[in-house]
Parts: sequence; C-alpha cells; structure tokens
Amino acid sequence: MITYCGTDIIEIERIKKSIEKIGQPFINKIFTTNEITYCEAKNSVKYQHYAARFAAKEAIFKAISKALEYKFNIGWKNAEIINDENGRPNVKFIDINIDGLKGIDISISHCKEYAVATVVAEIEK
Repeated sequence: MITYCGTDIIEIERIKKSIEKIGQPFINKIFTTNEITYCEAKNSVKYQHYAARFAAKEAIFKAISKALEYKFNIGWKNAEIINDENGRPNVKFIDINIDGLKGIDISISHCKEYAVATVVAEIEK
C-alpha cells in the first residue's frame, strides 16, 4: 500500500471572477448538481465554498494520479465533495473506478481570500 498526498490552494476571487464572467457554463463544467445546491445555499459566502470544492478536486487529482492509466481519464464531475451529517467533507466518485484505491481522506478550509484542500489516498499497487 502506498500513501499519496495532494494539496491545492486557490484565491477565492479567481473563482468568483470566473463565475461572474462565464456564469452557469463554468459552474456546470466543474461542479455536480449536489455541489451547486450546497454552494448556492451559502448565499454571501458561496464563492468560498465553490473555491474550496475547486481546490478539493485539484487535490484529489494530484493524490490519485498515480492510480490512473491516463491523467485525463477523470473529469471534474467524477469527484463530488459531499458533507456528512457533522459537516465533514467526503469524496464520492461518480462513473469512475480508481484501480487500487483503498481509502481517501480530505480536509478543506477557507478564509476571506483563500481556499485550501488536502487529500490523502491509499493506493494498492
């Protein structure tokens, strides 16, 4: 078993500008329906939550890339960030099987300017 880590940080303003400029096509390309519903419910801080999920997806890609035959075998909407009943984020994979993935853990945080995510994946090779 090998443990891989992925981390990403992004400026919230960058995601906000992309959403304001491109709008729904940008949102629909990156986020699942559940993620959109979650972020939009956050009203005035929704961009922090969109940015956090964007960073999370980047961190996931980094952590699991060694398990993929080809890095473009996974798309933005193949990984969904969902929260459990206590608000803790979890990763749900959709329409994709990650060979050898035995476990994955994620941590997300954000403040006024930045969102960051760290992912640890256990992959059996």
